[in-house]
Amino acid sequence: MDEIAVLIPCYNEERTIEKVIRDYRRYLPGCRIYVYDNNSTDRTAAIARQAGAVVRTERQQGKGNVIRRMFREIDARVYLMVDGDDTYPAEYAPEMVRKVLEEQADMVVGDRLSSTYFTENKRPFHNFGNRLVRGSINALFDCRIKDMMTGYRAFSYQFVKTFPVLSKGFEIETEMSIHAAQYHMQIENVIVDYRDRPEGSESKLDTYSDGRKVLLTILRLFRNYRPFFFFTLVSLVLAAVAILFFLPVLVTYFQTGLVPRFPTLIVCAFVALAAIQCFFTGLLLDTIVQRDRQDFEMRLIDTQRHYARMLQSRDEEGSAGKR
Repeated sequence: MDEIAVLIPCYNEERTIEKVIRDYRRYLPGCRIYVYDNNSTDRTAAIARQAGAVVRTERQQGKGNVIRRMFREIDARVYLMVDGDDTYPAEYAPEMVRKVLEEQADMVVGDRLSSTYFTENKRPFHNFGNRLVRGSINALFDCRIKDMMTGYRAFSYQFVKTFPVLSKGFEIETEMSIHAAQYHMQIENVIVDYRDRPEGSESKLDTYSDGRKVLLTILRLFRNYRPFFFFTLVSLVLAAVAILFFLPVLVTYFQTGLVPRFPTLIVCAFVALAAIQCFFTGLLLDTIVQRDRQDFEMRLIDTQRHYARMLQSRDEEGSAGKR
């Protein structure tokens, strides 16, 4: 088990990867740096290997796929995830790691949005998207995470080994934030400076395509994690539509005693039934979610016990080695 594992998912970062590895080794002496190459077509993997990193490969394209393999393969007391594009200064890493080791934080978020992000980032729609995602998740999940989409995070062993990675691409950061908020894990924020990519380094993000995926991920996780709220909203919308179209039919009936728009009445009845069905669907799924939370707590306890045994085994091996 590593004490500190620095995780760097990479795709075509030959211009910056050597500096990133050097910086994090400087600020986190003794850490082990893992670079997972995601089908790069340049010399990213070779440069990272020469710089002393442990280089591995993930063939399935997408940041979410890379992180899934990282979390599955690596055991460490604390994990620091950072991009390989040299946009996150390494001097903040010791404080993020300290919050996990000493303050028992489950996830530490490198908060760019409270410092230099909006001035350094030259893509205005990215700025708008970050604000939109932050506001949406904090409102829907009642949390206070400062930066939802940052790639600069530190995690505890318990978080990494109980987090089910479902996303394939850049929406993975949003998924992490919602998962931590949903299960009431300890989240800390550390304000970090952000610098835009150096000249010659290109972003892999597509503002519109990846933005759409992030918003769909929020909607999907909102439905899965808070089904009663989600389906109640759908039920209210359907009920409002049914009432809106039913009122003219009702008024005509009181005035004439006739129902000339009988098909409208039938449609309103079916829409009203759908609203009732959505409401009770939300109730049923909410019960299942509550049970899942209980099961998650038990999985968390089992993970904690396994973590304690691994630490004990490591300490015993260290003591035997000294003798």
